[in-house]
Amino acid sequence: MSIVGGLDIHRKQLTFDWVDEQNGKWERGRIAPADREHLAGWLTRFDPATAGPVAFAMEGCTGWRYIAEEMAKAGVIAHLAEPADTSVLRGPKRRAKTDKADAKLLRELLAADRLPECYIPPSQVLEYRAMLELYQDLRAQHTGWVQRIQAVCFHQGTTAPGQAGIVRGDRARLQAIIDEQLSISGRLQVNTALAVMDVLADHLDRLRRRLLSSARGLQGARALMHEIYGVGPLSSLALCAWLGGADRFSSARKAVRFVGLDITVHSSDGKRSPGRLSRQGPEVLRWLLFEAAKTSARSCAPGYDYYTQVKDRYDANRACLSQARRIVRHATHILTGLGDDAFTIVAQPAAPTTIAR
Repeated sequence: MSIVGGLDIHRKQLTFDWVDEQNGKWERGRIAPADREHLAGWLTRFDPATAGPVAFAMEGCTGWRYIAEEMAKAGVIAHLAEPADTSVLRGPKRRAKTDKADAKLLRELLAADRLPECYIPPSQVLEYRAMLELYQDLRAQHTGWVQRIQAVCFHQGTTAPGQAGIVRGDRARLQAIIDEQLSISGRLQVNTALAVMDVLADHLDRLRRRLLSSARGLQGARALMHEIYGVGPLSSLALCAWLGGADRFSSARKAVRFVGLDITVHSSDGKRSPGRLSRQGPEVLRWLLFEAAKTSARSCAPGYDYYTQVKDRYDANRACLSQARRIVRHATHILTGLGDDAFTIVAQPAAPTTIAR
């Protein structure tokens, strides 16, 4: 590489540190404000056609997406560093940690070929990830408002139905209970919660339809739904979004660790008890995998025998986690075989048409 640099990301400014290895030119400074327009203007100084290859390293924190996209437009090679591993390579802290020092460290690690790189997915995959994370956030908020209704009703001693009854029950019956048994402030609380739930449910329904359409038209997601029992459209789309890609993982064990389903080991200097999940990686993928693993409790499921063995030895939650790891390993092998073809958009089967008689 001719020009090697590091970029430290903050909301207000981007701190850069780069060196031209051919003539020894070194430059350090800041790009402010940190937005696409100013970054694109700064990148115009680098012309890969005349200066040779230009590469910059940055940490995988919030904001790296638009920087990587602008670098790709300018012909600059973007390298994404894993923040925790980069911090380890920094070594013991001997002086104040500054943005300039972080940018210099990234540049030195990239030049020495020691940068702990992360996978930079295509923009299409980033869109899938964003939609799945939004769906999980909306689901969590919807559940939170249901729990608020239950808390208010219990606090005032009403006979309100349970969580399933609030979500899918008779709204007229619930409204009658609210009007008869709650105080004025209680009615205001519950009616406000119901109104917010209706708005969230509308957004959830539209987003879910969009996610289902995306999963059914993605080659990797369709392969996972066909090969793995219990993996539906949402879980297959999440598996493709976070585990798909050519040479993504060298082993299925690393994929399990990436998802955060591996078991932490006991260490003498830690206070965490052994046998706990690491819970690193995408939370939405762990949630969908756990839901998919619950289908193994059905007697017709292929993994029913394995599920029951673990359940009898430990409990149902441990059995679901074990089955979720098996799903990750199976999905990793399938997606590794597909490579980048997992992100190929395929034609969906046409809906049957009815002929009027």
